[in-house]
Amino acid sequence: MSTKENSTTLTNHNIETAPEDSKGLLQKSLDAYGFIPNLHGVLAGAPGLLEGYQILHELFSKSSFNKDELTVVWQTINVEHGCHYCVPAHTGIAKQMKVDDAITEALRNETALPSEKLQALHEMTLLVTRNRGKVSKEAITTFYEAGYNERHLLEIILGLSQKVISNYTNSIAETPVDDAFKPFAWKK
Repeated sequence: MSTKENSTTLTNHNIETAPEDSKGLLQKSLDAYGFIPNLHGVLAGAPGLLEGYQILHELFSKSSFNKDELTVVWQTINVEHGCHYCVPAHTGIAKQMKVDDAITEALRNETALPSEKLQALHEMTLLVTRNRGKVSKEAITTFYEAGYNERHLLEIILGLSQKVISNYTNSIAETPVDDAFKPFAWKK
């Protein structure tokens, strides 16, 4: 049975209630995580959206960024978008990835990161997100001088693409935070 929790405006599907083309995708989530994240249940209402999200997640996870940098990009965007669901989820994911808590806390609290290089990544991610890709040549030069390159700049856009799907969906759906991530609850 599908659930529409209190203020949720979109259906949170399970394998039985999902559109036929989403059932296998939800099974993939169940196999990967041991449960179906509520975000995936909501995305299942549009099979192409769930599949696109899963593919983008996989591609971004395999990008040239290390675990700390992945976390910086994901959480910078999550916090900027004020995503009540993704900030706790990516806090839990960062813990599983063994990312230094100082990085996660700085991102959640919008304070300086523990290294200049990660701070440069955070600042470029914010510029790309806030300015919808309109970034000055000077900002790009500063980003490259911090140790990043063209591939990294393009991969921020890949991460942003994934996060737009999840952050916007969660905003509309008011997706309930999964029990696994409730200890990391967050508000902007």
